[in-house]
Amino acid sequence: MKIKDLFEYKYGVNLELLNCYQTLDKKNSVNFVARTSSNNGVVARVKLIKGLSPQNAGTLSLAVSGSVLSCFVQKEDYYSGRDLYVLTPKINLSFEQKLFYAMCITKNAYRYSYGRAANKTFPDIELPDIEESYKIIQGCKLKDIITKNSKNKYTLNQQHWKEFKLNEIFKISKSPNINELETIDGFELNYISRTNKNNGLKKKISNNSYKICKENCISIGGESASIFYQDKPFVTGNNITLLYNENLNKYIGLFIVSVLSKEKYKYSYGRAFNKEHIEKTYILLPENNNQPDWDFMEDFIKSLPYADRI
Repeated sequence: MKIKDLFEYKYGVNLELLNCYQTLDKKNSVNFVARTSSNNGVVARVKLIKGLSPQNAGTLSLAVSGSVLSCFVQKEDYYSGRDLYVLTPKINLSFEQKLFYAMCITKNAYRYSYGRAANKTFPDIELPDIEESYKIIQGCKLKDIITKNSKNKYTLNQQHWKEFKLNEIFKISKSPNINELETIDGFELNYISRTNKNNGLKKKISNNSYKICKENCISIGGESASIFYQDKPFVTGNNITLLYNENLNKYIGLFIVSVLSKEKYKYSYGRAFNKEHIEKTYILLPENNNQPDWDFMEDFIKSLPYADRI
């Protein structure tokens, strides 16, 4: 069975986020889904545009460039950005089956890259048939995992959020850097670069009297806008900015990284997310008494499925 056998597919509304009005108000607004591989593809909430209907909830969003073959089940109506297709099941599929097929599609991402889009070939990607999907879903107890997640007592919507300027809640500093040509392969120290992969880790190097950065911070790579939580001492390559706060731990760090990553679309190799831009950036965080609600952030991450494996 191929994608085209199971799904109707059509190009989305092809909007640019910069041309939409972003809002936190859920009234008369919808999610904006882009080509990202995180947060179910959602990068913002935008106001409805007169005369332009959103894609329907229950469909699958599929990126054919950017984060190629990032595929998600959308539980709410949404607008789509560039190079996104909308997949509508030809037959009645349960939510669990949609999740399963979205996962199967994404597993084919290794066939593509930023230089090889999937817009012409994705309809012919092979998928398990319906009977096989039933067996696999029952075997991995996907339904139980979804049910457990839906009973999470910590919900983001119930919490009051407030804008915080980064330089008001973090000590922000430009990291010392070492030239990659001077590194010596070893097994002692993390070398963090501007890569978007592997938590920024480029290699392990030997400790050769380099200036070592303290762990328990958030690292931001300038040109790539790569954002990660660092839990071990490390050294850095060029143009890395570090964010420290005494309240940080691995749970809060991951929460902040998820929120801060929504700023990535604004930056590129032509416009780096450097220290000056970071200091002026505002992000929305759960708030308690006009301060970030660190306890809520930690408890929320701890409440997620598999949090015990972090």
